[in-house]
Amino acid sequence: MVFESFTAAAAVVLTSIFVLAFIFGAVANKTNFCTMGAVSDWVNMGDLGRMRAWLLAIAVAMLGVILFEIFGMVNADGAFPPYRSPQFRWIEHLLGGLLFGIGMSLASGCGNKILVRVGGGNIKSIMVLLIIAVIAYFMINPFPGTSHTLYSTLFYPWMNPLAINLGNQQDLGSLVAGTEHGAIARLIIGLILAAGVLFFIFKNADFRRSFDNILGGVVIGLMVVGAWYVTSQAMIDDGFGGQNTLNEYVQDWDFLADDPDARPAEAAPWSAQSFTFINPMGQSLRYVGSGFDSAVLYIGVMALVGVILGSLFWALVTKAFRIEWFASVRDFVNHFVGAILMAFGGVLAMGCTIGQGITGISTLALGGFLTFASIVFGAALTMKIQYYKMLYEDEASFGKAFLTSLVDMRLLPGKLRKLEAM
Repeated sequence: MVFESFTAAAAVVLTSIFVLAFIFGAVANKTNFCTMGAVSDWVNMGDLGRMRAWLLAIAVAMLGVILFEIFGMVNADGAFPPYRSPQFRWIEHLLGGLLFGIGMSLASGCGNKILVRVGGGNIKSIMVLLIIAVIAYFMINPFPGTSHTLYSTLFYPWMNPLAINLGNQQDLGSLVAGTEHGAIARLIIGLILAAGVLFFIFKNADFRRSFDNILGGVVIGLMVVGAWYVTSQAMIDDGFGGQNTLNEYVQDWDFLADDPDARPAEAAPWSAQSFTFINPMGQSLRYVGSGFDSAVLYIGVMALVGVILGSLFWALVTKAFRIEWFASVRDFVNHFVGAILMAFGGVLAMGCTIGQGITGISTLALGGFLTFASIVFGAALTMKIQYYKMLYEDEASFGKAFLTSLVDMRLLPGKLRKLEAM
């Protein structure tokens, strides 16, 4: 897709992302595609149905990205955020994933589910969305009158020295075969991984009969691939016989563009990318706070709006739209704390259950796999602790519930069990 101006290219990309996100939101609502629900079903009931749907979305996205990359139809190397950066910030993925997993368990849903619930009339999720938006914004942007962000103040001084320079990009293909042969290696590794995941998913007869789980996994995966394709393929004719990506065009705006006043605030958010929802919440807050200035209308903002409206559409069509408020003070506190943890965790890990768990893994980035594992662990541990606290009410201390949960997860020997399951 080659355009004569940035305005035309941006309009097509933003509209395309909105359409993809609208479908994403409608299907997520219709199929109850929920990554937190997937962990909850597994931990509390031993049901892997929705977990298999999540894995199906991962496999579809992975296959789409590695195949499209081979044919030059997707460029994930210069993505926003930089999933394949040689700097492997393992502590950020690990801690961020844990915080996000704990937070989404307290707040009753991941970033995507929050948007789906907002569209369905859940006012609790609006509060969660606003809290995440404020924290995510100040994790990236400085406080007024200063050069300091939440990230630079709380995390950078001690996390940055722990980063590991891998020498090559951190995707599995580049780590195994180097940059020169990384694309071929990614293809081989991706095909093997996807085949293994698909075998695990579809060997289960119940899942093969579950239309909604299959629909949710396939469509969500395809929407992630679609966003990668649209944002990678939009090119602008520079008038000198060459073509520039949207990111490159914004960087060279003074040299290439005719209208200096229409320049976007930053170039990075116009890089190739796909769905993620925590940082876009901060972007959306900035867009609204700016008085809807087009200079800060980014792809992530359109993705967020599209998912909400897609979910709203399905809720209205099926007459499932319901206003929901907090059931108790404790419910409010849980959502409040969960939102804070999700905001910090999602930004640190450069993505949520969708942004890293599907989009990040689709690039075969090491950080995506670590974040995914950390989110699942954090959520599962929190749900186990909640189970024992509910079961024993005031009789069980947090320490006893914590130790027993680790025993249940086979991370501690059975002799350290403090509470009996019922």
